[in-house]
Order: sequence, then structure tokens, then C-alpha cells
Amino acid sequence: MKARWAIGFGFSALFGIALGIAGCTTIAADAVTGATESVSDAINSRNVQAHAVRSIKTITVNRVAVMPVIEAPEGGEPLAPGAADAVTAELYSQVAIAGGWEVIPQGEVDAALQKMPPTSLANLDENALKLAHDVSADGIIYGTVERYKERVGMDYSAASPASVTFSLKFVDLKSKQIVWTAKFAKSQAALSENIFDLANFVQRSGRWVRAHEIAQEGVKEAVANLHGDLNLTKNVRRFETGTYGELKSGQQRYSTGPEGRF
Repeated sequence: MKARWAIGFGFSALFGIALGIAGCTTIAADAVTGATESVSDAINSRNVQAHAVRSIKTITVNRVAVMPVIEAPEGGEPLAPGAADAVTAELYSQVAIAGGWEVIPQGEVDAALQKMPPTSLANLDENALKLAHDVSADGIIYGTVERYKERVGMDYSAASPASVTFSLKFVDLKSKQIVWTAKFAKSQAALSENIFDLANFVQRSGRWVRAHEIAQEGVKEAVANLHGDLNLTKNVRRFETGTYGELKSGQQRYSTGPEGRF
């Protein structure tokens, strides 16, 4: 009896310890996951600075156009090749995915742009309004890319990180007013330089990312912010993504370095 009791007690004790360890592990994992999500949310909220006028929630937007962004290098520093196209592709993709509005096919936008003067910083707002009118849009999103620097080095040994800065605007055609603006600026920092970027490093397996990945993060957050400010219901409707949609979600990206365009 004593032997059976000892064996039973030993098994129960070991089972209890195992459960305790498993429980602690689960709690620890949940804590890490929660902390990671919280840190990620905190970091992302700092990357996009957006502002919307109070009247934006009263605006009716059924049809929205995406105007190709233009390059506006800050400080005279040249942008990596394909910068404007890469941000435009991601912008069109995210607007199409968001749902709740009809996205005007990019082919129609391109055709209308062919009949207009080339877009520059001097006539950017004017051309955006005219384009929205010509394609019968209720609103149009457009903007500039100020910085698009590709990383120098490999995934786990970059000599210089990727860096992206862009600005976006949304104009309500009916009032002809800019009702929303957003600015995104981010350079990947080493974990030793910014411990609060732990969530992003874990998500990216501790590697140094490419410029298009940073741009994707910024565009996704900016469009989500605009979508919320317009009080639209997510995924109410989906529409064909057209020409620029072919570039979405990594199918084609613009980059530099040994990998080239992929």
C-alpha cells in the first residue's frame, strides 16, 4: 500500500508540476502576446499623424479615386527607383480592400490624367480636384513621397536601414475642401537603439526590411484611419482593383539592390 501510495503521490506531484509549468508558460505566452500587441499598437500609432475636419463624418462617399502619388524629395536626397509607383500600388490596393466605397478603376484614372497637364507640386491640389471631377468621384486621395530609401545590406546584416516618408490628402469634391491629411515617416531602427520596436522585430523574424514593406505598413494604417473618419463599414463591398491592383500584396514590388524588381 505504501509503495502504491508513494507512486501515486509521485505521479500526482509530477502531473501537478507539469500543469503548473504549462499554466505558467501559457500565462507567460499570453502576457508576451498581449505586450507585443500593445507595443505594436503604440508604435504604429506614432508612425501616421492624421488630421480630419469635423465635417468629414457627414460626407457621403460612394465613389473614390486614387491619384498616383508624385515624388517630392526632401532635402534634395534622391528617392529609390520606383518609389512613387510602389506607394501608389499599395495605396490603390488598400483602398480597394477596405470596402464601403466604390474604387474607380485605375485605367479610368490614367486615361483622365492623359488629358491633363503633368502633375507637379505647384498644381497637385488643382489637378486632384479636376481629376475627381472628370472621373465622377465623390472624393479623391492623393499625395507625395518625400523619402524612399532602400536598405543597404542583407536581411540580417544591413549597413543602413530602409526609410519611408509620404504625405496623403483626401478632398471632398462637393465642398472642394481637403477634409483629411496624413503623414507617415519611419526608418527601421536596430533593436539596441529602440527596445520598443520589439514587436516589429519579432513579427519580421529579426530581419531588416525593405522600403516597400515599410510603405505597406504606413499606407495600410493611413487608409484605415481615413476609412474610420469617413465612418464607412469595412468590407461592405469589394471592387476590381484594376491596373495598379496587379502590383498589390507583394505580387510585384519596386526595389533596388541584388534582388532587383520583384
